Amino acid sequence: MLAKLLWLGIAYVMGSIPFGLLIAKAACGIDPRLDGSKNVGATNVARLCGFKFGVATLACDLLKGAVPVAIAFTISHNWLFLSLVAFAALIGHVRSCFLDFKGGKAVATTVGVFIPLAFYPILFSCLASAFVIWRSGYVSMGSLTLVVTLPVFLFLSGHWSFIPLAIAVLALVFWTHRENIGRLARGEEKSWLKKKHEEQA
Repeated sequence: MLAKLLWLGIAYVMGSIPFGLLIAKAACGIDPRLDGSKNVGATNVARLCGFKFGVATLACDLLKGAVPVAIAFTISHNWLFLSLVAFAALIGHVRSCFLDFKGGKAVATTVGVFIPLAFYPILFSCLASAFVIWRSGYVSMGSLTLVVTLPVFLFLSGHWSFIPLAIAVLALVFWTHRENIGRLARGEEKSWLKKKHEEQA
C-alpha cells in the first residue's frame, strides 16, 4: 500500500514537469504563459517557437504520462491503481506544483497515459482527432474529439475497466478547454486552415 501511495505522488510530480515552459525558454527565451494562447502545451510552443519545438514538447508531455503508468504496472496490475496513477499524472499537468498549480490542457498527457493502458483505443481516438483537425482546422475541436471517442473505443475493444478513467478525463479536458469551447461557439477560435489560406493569399 505504501509503495502505491508513494507512486501516486511521484506520478503527480512527473506530470507536473512543465516541459513546454522549459523548452520554450531554452529554445527561444520566452515564457509561453505570457504570449499566444498563454498555455505551456505543444500547440502554443509550436506557434511561438516553431514546429520542431512543439513536437519536442508533445513528445515530452506524452512521456510524462506514459512513463509513470508503465512503471505502475511493475507495482500492480489492478485497474483502479493504474487509473489513479494515470489521473495523478494528468492532474499534475493541469495543476503543476512547479507552476503555482496552473498548467496545460492535458491532451498530450492523456494520450501518454493511455498508451500503456489501452494502445489501440487511444490510437483510434488519435486518428479521429487528426481527421477532425484536418477537416475543421481547429486543434481544440480535435482535442475534444479525442476524449469523446476514447470511451467508445475502450468499450468496443473490451477495455471496460478504463472507461471510468476515460469519462473523468473527458470531463477534465472539457473543463480545460472551456474557453476554447466558448470561442468555437462564437466563431472566434483560431484555425490553422484559415491561417494557411491567409499566408497563401
